[in-house]
Amino acid sequence: MLDNIVGLLLMVALLSGFGFPTEFAVSRMVPGTALGVLVGDLAFFVLAFRLAKQTGNRHVTAMPLGLDTPSTYGIVLFVLGPSYLQGIASGLDPTAAAYRTWYIGIWCIVLSGLLKIALAPITQWVQRVVPRAGLLGSLAAIALVLIGFLPLTEILGHPLPGFLALVIVLTTLVAKIPLPGRTPGTLGALLIAGTVYYLLCFVDGSGYSFPQSPASAWFPSEWLESYTFAWVAALPDAVAYLPIAFPFAIATIVGGIDCTESAASVGDEYDTRTVIGIEGVATLLAGLSGGVIQTTPYIGHPAYKAMGGRAAYTLATALLVGSAGLVGYFGLLNAWIPKPVVFPILVFIGLEITAQSFLATPRRHYAAVALACLPALAFLAMSIPGRILSDAALGTANVSVASLDSSLQHDMTTLGMLSSGFILTSLLWAWCLAAAIDRRLKLAGVVLLVAAGLTAFGVIHSPLAGNRLFVPFGPESWGDIVLGAEDQKRVLEFFAGYVVSALLLIAWSYYPAAGASEIDVAEYS
Repeated sequence: MLDNIVGLLLMVALLSGFGFPTEFAVSRMVPGTALGVLVGDLAFFVLAFRLAKQTGNRHVTAMPLGLDTPSTYGIVLFVLGPSYLQGIASGLDPTAAAYRTWYIGIWCIVLSGLLKIALAPITQWVQRVVPRAGLLGSLAAIALVLIGFLPLTEILGHPLPGFLALVIVLTTLVAKIPLPGRTPGTLGALLIAGTVYYLLCFVDGSGYSFPQSPASAWFPSEWLESYTFAWVAALPDAVAYLPIAFPFAIATIVGGIDCTESAASVGDEYDTRTVIGIEGVATLLAGLSGGVIQTTPYIGHPAYKAMGGRAAYTLATALLVGSAGLVGYFGLLNAWIPKPVVFPILVFIGLEITAQSFLATPRRHYAAVALACLPALAFLAMSIPGRILSDAALGTANVSVASLDSSLQHDMTTLGMLSSGFILTSLLWAWCLAAAIDRRLKLAGVVLLVAAGLTAFGVIHSPLAGNRLFVPFGPESWGDIVLGAEDQKRVLEFFAGYVVSALLLIAWSYYPAAGASEIDVAEYS
């Protein structure tokens, strides 16, 4: 329950960092997003009873489902936030820019749901084609660099309750040392650190203050605007963001496969296609209802079973999260739950996903998983300077990237291109290295050729503001979609680097010593 509530809080908090209207997010985006959790958890609740009836096992534990935390970061930071700023920059007022952003988010989630439904029957093929180092490596990059790191600014911005909550969460959930009375760690952190937070609100000069209760609109109806399908016309705006959204969808498919295998290890044998299908339907319904974050099965089924969880906990989660969004009291939760007290849950999730990414990957591919984190570090390195240079105060003083020293300009441009589309870059780099480790140099070369093709149109390594797609050549009448001379030079060199490297690997594969042997592979397994 708390994981899902934190996911909704995180979505609204990250959006507000871009200046996105909070009331708009709460009344239009939150209900549909919560509806996806409601539908998915109800379906898994029913599925657990069906499995119990089929097997005669009365102790079946329901598959856990909720908001996908990596997608929450990825969709907000790389789709919703940038598209809102792009709308403002194009002259739209905040409300019009918010609608444009909402429509783009709906498209990303609707198509992600359809992609999951389409791939559900062939989930094992997806798992075979892309190595776990690629899919889980890009997930580990997001988990470690974004989910685990970024919440620290909120946690340590209020260090007394923040540290207290972080210690409780990590000690109970990572070190596995229970609180007295076996109180769940997340609940204990909320109660203990939350009490400290509000006690500090009584201390003059502490910097803490009681929140203002919002004017809650019970049973919000604004989200029903999604059923007018006005968002359909926004497809051209959404296309540029689909290469960002789809890797998250594919990652949840792989995660769903892993969760199903994990459940089977403790005696609950669910059909993988059914699990992914339910996940896809829940995501699709969330998108059609105005939701902007996808749902996914949660890692940790054996832990839920060991704690005595059966089917009712998913029913309770469905009712709480669904009613919070649809009844309208999420606005109160958003105001009164202190973020420094619950954001340590995100740090735990980041650490857990990173650890699981390595555990589920063959040891010989660990370097590939680590390599996948590097493009994400480029995004992190650019995030604060980017915010500083886009600040209105510097704009008034005519300070921009163009006014910096030439060497600093070059470094920032390079980091910007590396961070652009980093999720796909992480996947491809890890896939290439994993293939090379397995002595499959031709496949590694093909992966680099794919990277070259994506670079040529800005799916990765775009030098344009907002990570926009482009065509490298074309007449001036095509406008801004055609690269300028300076950007064209940078992109072509990236493209050439991938192509020449790919040809080198393919040629290298014909060298006799490049062939794999059982001893080589076993040594690094």
